[in-house]
Parts: sequence; structure tokens; C-alpha cells
Amino acid sequence: QVQLVESGGGLVQAGGSLRLSCAASGRTTSSYAMGWFRQAPGKEREFVAAISWSGGRKYYADSVKGRFTIFRDNAKNTVYLQMNSLKPDDTARYYCAAEKGVYGLGSSNVNQYDYWGQGTQVTVSS
Repeated sequence: QVQLVESGGGLVQAGGSLRLSCAASGRTTSSYAMGWFRQAPGKEREFVAAISWSGGRKYYADSVKGRFTIFRDNAKNTVYLQMNSLKPDDTARYYCAAEKGVYGLGSSNVNQYDYWGQGTQVTVSS
């Protein structure tokens, strides 16, 4: 079993930055590929970024490419999402997730993830 706890959300003005953290606990959490997803009211959950178990491969949604960076510190069992140049359209609840199976490469497919955190709210004002 893997437990995930997100933190770092908040209210920020357009153009600002936030860093989200996802602390993982449970068995061999450093062996899982991880992803960040977001969900705005009335919309489906959408992919934001993913990182392989080793950190060597990273994927981004086109809407955040060049502005967001995903990285991980396996010694701390934590995955981060650095968000720069935030826009009002980035307003959503952000979730981290652990991919099914170990030693994965990461995926943009929400159905490939087994474990989810409770999310952290990000609100970007114009």
C-alpha cells in the first residue's frame, strides 16, 4: 500500500510561482513512477506531468510545458511540481498519483495509476 499526501497549494497572482510536494509512504515508494493531475470544477481530471521511477524520464501536458517542472527526491520519498508563470487557467485541485507496478516510466493515462492523494488546491487570480 502507498499513501500520498500533497501540500504547497494556495492562492497566487497570475505570473507567480508555487511548488507542490507529494510525500509518499509505504512499501518501496521510490520504485514507482509518479504523476501529477489536476481537476477544475465541472471538468475531468487531466494529466499535468509524470516522472519515471528513476527520475530519468519526464512528460508534460502541452498546456504546462516550459512552465512546470516535475522532479523527485527518492531519498525523501517526495515528488515535486514546480509551477512558474501561473495562469488563471491553471486553477484546479492538483493530485499526485503512483503508477501501477514498480519501475515504471510514467504515463499520461489516469487509469494507469493505482494510488492517489487527497489533492491540494491551487488558485490563480488574474
